Amino acid sequence: MSIRAVLRVLLASVLLGLQFPLHAADRIKDLATIQGVRDNQLIGYGLVVGLDGSGDQVRQAPFTQQSLTNMLSQLGVTIPQGSNMQLKNVAAVMVTARLPAFAQPGQSVDVVVSSMGNAKSLRGGTLLMTPLKGANGQVYALAQGNLLVGGAGAEAGGSSVQVNQLNGGMIPGGAIVERDVPTTYIRDGLISLELNSSDFGTAQNVVAALNRHFGSTIATALNARVIQVQAPLGPEMQANFLSQVENLRVSLPPARARVVVNARTGTVVMNRTVTIDEAAIAYGNLSIVISKQAEVNQPNTPFTDGQTVVTDRTDIEMRSDGGALQRVSTSANLADVVRALNALGATPQELLSILQNLKSAGALRADLEVI
Repeated sequence: MSIRAVLRVLLASVLLGLQFPLHAADRIKDLATIQGVRDNQLIGYGLVVGLDGSGDQVRQAPFTQQSLTNMLSQLGVTIPQGSNMQLKNVAAVMVTARLPAFAQPGQSVDVVVSSMGNAKSLRGGTLLMTPLKGANGQVYALAQGNLLVGGAGAEAGGSSVQVNQLNGGMIPGGAIVERDVPTTYIRDGLISLELNSSDFGTAQNVVAALNRHFGSTIATALNARVIQVQAPLGPEMQANFLSQVENLRVSLPPARARVVVNARTGTVVMNRTVTIDEAAIAYGNLSIVISKQAEVNQPNTPFTDGQTVVTDRTDIEMRSDGGALQRVSTSANLADVVRALNALGATPQELLSILQNLKSAGALRADLEVI
C-alpha cells in the first residue's frame, strides 16, 4: 500500500471518529490499578541440555563447564579435576518469570529462557531444574521443561534464511510456585487506586462516579493520580466491593490535543481535540490560507421561540502551481487540512514541514510528536 493510500485510510478513520461524542465511558479497571496488587520479577541461572550440537563452546564460555561440573557433583557424579569437557549439547541460560499477585504454591507460571553464552540455537533443548529468586534472594519458584523456540531456518535461493531469534525461547507453565508473596492492598481501611496517567479531570470523574454509585463520600482524590477509597470492614465483602469498583464506568474528559507524525512513512495520527487557528502557509508549490469568520444561524420558522446561534467557521483554501484548488469549510479541525493536502499530492516530508511550521506559528493547537 502506498503512503498516500495509508494516509487516506488513517484520515478516514479519524474523520469517522469525529462523528462520535467526545465524552467516552471506560471502566475503572481500564483506567487505574490497585496499589499493592502487582507482579514480582523472578530470575534464575540454569542449564539447557539436549541441543543438537548448537550449544556453548566451553573454551569461550567456561562458566558453562563449571556449572555442569557443579550440577553433576550434586547428583553424585565426580569429574576429575582438570578435565576439559568438549560439550556441544549444553548451554548456559538466564531464566526469567513474572510472579502474579495472589499466586499460591503449586500454581504454574510461564518462563522465558535466554542464552548467555555463544550457543547457536536452543531449539530442542530441555531446561534443567532452575531455582527462580526474587529481589530479596528468596526462592519463589522452580523452573524446568522443554523449550518452545520460535523461528525456523528456511532455504531460499540457495542461501539459509533465519527467521526470528533462536537464542531464546519460553516454557509455557514451566515454573511451579513454591512460595507466595503477601499482597497487602488495604491499609488503615483504605484502598488506593492509581490512575494509569495523571489527569485531574479523570481523577475527579472517578471520585464522583464512586460516590454517586455507593451513595456516600467514600472516595477522595489525593492528587491527579492517586484516589483513596474506604474499604468495607468485613473481609468477606472486600472482593465483591472491588469487583463493583473495577466495573464502574466513568465518563472521561476530552483528551489532550496531540498529533503524532511518523517521519519515515508519513503516517499522521491525531485525536479529536486537535484544532487549528488562522494562518497562511507558502511551501514549495503549495499555498494555504486558513481564515476564520463568525457564522450566524437563525431559526427558519418566523414567530417561533428559536434562538440565533453564532458559531466560528474556518475556511481553508489551498492551491498548487498546477492550478488545483481545494476549499474546505470546517469546524476548525486539522483532519480536513491534512486530507486536502493529501488530495493535492503533498509528500510526507512536505506534510511534516507544514505541521511543524503551523506549530511554530502557534496556529496548531496541539502537541506535535515526531517519531
